[in-house]
Amino acid sequence: MFKKFFKKKKVEEVSEVAVSEEEVLETVEENTEDETIKHIEENVEEIAEDTTSEVEEKIEENTKAEEDIVTEIENEEVLEESTVEEKEEQIQETVTDDVQEKIEEPKVGLFERLRQGLSKAKQGITDRVDQVLKSYTKVDEDLLEEIEEILITADVGVETTMNIIDKLTDAIKTKKITDPQDVKVELKLIIEEILTNENSTLDVSHSPSIIIMVGVNGVGKTTTIGKLASRYKNEGKKVLIAAGDTFRAAAIDQLEVWANRSGVDIIKHQEGADPGAVIFDSIKAAKARKIDLLICDTAGRLHNKSNLMNELSKVFKIIDREYPEAKREVLLVVDATTGQNAVSQAKNFKQVCDITGLVLTKLDGTAKGGVILAVKSEVDVPVKLIGVGEKIEDLQDFDAKAFSDALFG
Repeated sequence: MFKKFFKKKKVEEVSEVAVSEEEVLETVEENTEDETIKHIEENVEEIAEDTTSEVEEKIEENTKAEEDIVTEIENEEVLEESTVEEKEEQIQETVTDDVQEKIEEPKVGLFERLRQGLSKAKQGITDRVDQVLKSYTKVDEDLLEEIEEILITADVGVETTMNIIDKLTDAIKTKKITDPQDVKVELKLIIEEILTNENSTLDVSHSPSIIIMVGVNGVGKTTTIGKLASRYKNEGKKVLIAAGDTFRAAAIDQLEVWANRSGVDIIKHQEGADPGAVIFDSIKAAKARKIDLLICDTAGRLHNKSNLMNELSKVFKIIDREYPEAKREVLLVVDATTGQNAVSQAKNFKQVCDITGLVLTKLDGTAKGGVILAVKSEVDVPVKLIGVGEKIEDLQDFDAKAFSDALFG
């Protein structure tokens, strides 16, 4: 019984202890919560102040960052505007300079190119004449003989040279020239007189006009056509090219390249086609399109082959029949580097067609530029164009005075 009593007592004590522990825990929790709340309540203002400070600092940092970004953007915009202005000023200055150069260049530039292009011819003629004149103290037969030799070796030709020496002798006697240096002045005047011709200007002012290019292979017909097409297209004319050289390999392709470069139309057939058919179709196209200028290439022919030259006459018959209203220019292209052979070509072509002018190409490549005198005087056809370089502007209208000035200058 005591055992049961004590046992019961222990259970009750344990229960009481457990209850006491629960009460203590509840009390501790209640006290902890109360203290936390009390601490928060007591320090709420301080916490709020700390939080506000942190927020304000963040806001200040963000604001400063935004201001820095804005300042950087503004600086970039100012820099960009400044750069744009500088570039615009540079472009304007460049354009102005280019325009000024183009305004000032033409006459001086053309003559300078002519002078440079004739530098070899000058070395072969006038520089040698200068050396001879410096070695003489008086004007006599020996001096004239040396000048005669220089002219002949410069491809002026025997007949033309004798004509020049005769005129020079007469001028020396008439003007009573005794100073060798004055002989050069008279020689220049005689050469200028021989080269001067009233019909030396290529005339395509009439619309429609037609230019027929003739000459042997390799003298520069195709290149001359391309340069003329570019020149007259830039002058505002409607230009059409006829690829009449159907025999030479790649002649059509070469001419088409020039046509595309110049921005003009071209009429062509297949290689080996009838040249007359090409010219016929080109004339029909020129009429339909109201072309101002038709430039016709023709097959390069050996001037000593009569059957080939007869083919050329057929082309002219087609032009006579189909295009009588067009102002006609027939230009014989000769290579200055071929010397006296150029004279022979000119004489033979003149028998087949009515040549209105000569184009002397590659004058920049020979020291024997006297061939221009031989061709002009012996064939009695005016030189209308000369080639003194590869550029388009190096194909120049012939001017006897400018030529003699460049040769003797």
